[in-house]
Amino acid sequence: MGRSGAAAGDLLLLIAQNFDVLAGPVVSLAYPLYASIRAIETKSVADDQQWLTYWVLYSMITLFELTFAKLIEWIPFWSYAKLIVTCWLVIPHFSGAAYVYEHYVRPFYTGKQTINIWYVPSKKDVFSTQDDILVAAEKYIQENGPDAFQEIIQRSDSEVKYRGSSFISENDYVY
Repeated sequence: MGRSGAAAGDLLLLIAQNFDVLAGPVVSLAYPLYASIRAIETKSVADDQQWLTYWVLYSMITLFELTFAKLIEWIPFWSYAKLIVTCWLVIPHFSGAAYVYEHYVRPFYTGKQTINIWYVPSKKDVFSTQDDILVAAEKYIQENGPDAFQEIIQRSDSEVKYRGSSFISENDYVY
């Protein structure tokens, strides 16, 4: 077991030393690609915005790296810092991409601070999908309060009752 144990230890050491090289493409490309395809297939706007925002930021990071490649090669921890930032941008619990875009990129282009238009409810299961109506209702309640939401429901109920009483049946026609 002596030699095989040493070989396994060498392999683990090699993986640990190159963790950023191995994990980087998975975190920055493979998972976002998978999540983006899932977002396209759902009706939710929130996940579309999260992944479009991620790809905008990823493109900006890539342009930065291409522009300053000679400088970046002198920073020994750059790949680890990039991996940590990318994890923060990608993991839905943090919604880092939406945060960075809303607080830094969007104000730069619009010239003003904005409210949080990309409310993403926290999910217990990262791979579950939520119904658009529930997401919209939660966002409306968060922005306007439960009383405003209840008022909309009551208005909708009274409109349905009004429409229901105005239908004409076949028996109402005079021939």
